[in-house]
Amino acid sequence: MRLARIAHPQGFAFVEVRGDVSDPSSLTCAEISEHPFGTPEFTGREWPLADVRLLAPILASKVVCVGKNYAEHAAEMGGEAPAEPLIFLKPNTSVIGPEAAIAYPPSSERVDYEGELAVVIGQPCRDVAAARAHEVILGYTCANDVTARDQQLADGQWTRGKGYDTFCPLGPWIVTDLDPNGLDVRTTLTKDGGDAELKQDGNTSQFMHTVGEIVEYVSRVMTLLPGDVVLTGTPAGVGPMLPGDRVTVEIEGIGSLSNPVVDR
Repeated sequence: MRLARIAHPQGFAFVEVRGDVSDPSSLTCAEISEHPFGTPEFTGREWPLADVRLLAPILASKVVCVGKNYAEHAAEMGGEAPAEPLIFLKPNTSVIGPEAAIAYPPSSERVDYEGELAVVIGQPCRDVAAARAHEVILGYTCANDVTARDQQLADGQWTRGKGYDTFCPLGPWIVTDLDPNGLDVRTTLTKDGGDAELKQDGNTSQFMHTVGEIVEYVSRVMTLLPGDVVLTGTPAGVGPMLPGDRVTVEIEGIGSLSNPVVDR
């Protein structure tokens, strides 16, 4: 299933997106009556995807992130990949959806893109064994762990640099029947309406810590709840973006998440 949240003429809804993603004109949104967890029930209402607006696919209760989960990215940041997952939090107020603008704060002189695979938790859990992590995962989506790099480095901890409003784009939808192993993760940057330039080109097979190992580690620290989002780390190639740019994260089997950058 492809699960999404939309804004439509009557309000907001959780939906299943149906149709062939290679033909966007064929995509329709079937409304889910309450929430997407468990076995969704449908109301019978549907809209063409072209007639609605995609929002962030989940109202995240918290966003847990893993840093330096690709060895090449750890190296480009000036260090080695940690022996255990390096985790930090982004506030849920940083979450935005597809096509929503990333707001460049005036207090920063460098804001970077970081394309990542995001895991969406589907049930309350704690102390989950890596081999059983798939049992508590609702699905996967694209994420951009936007970072005020100068502030991250200056502060010595990551809350301010990672936590601004709009610094966690998610979308376009949650794919529930996806194997997270061996997925291509690419980020492109488009400047001034020009051609998209490939900036990041990684694969989840390069993870230092697998999705299962990450869920196990995080769930030993804190209880995970339905709607929690876990970001799994970014491949090498992170770099700055500026107001007027457009950044797009594309993950094999999911789709693409694109956001413009504007001055705050």
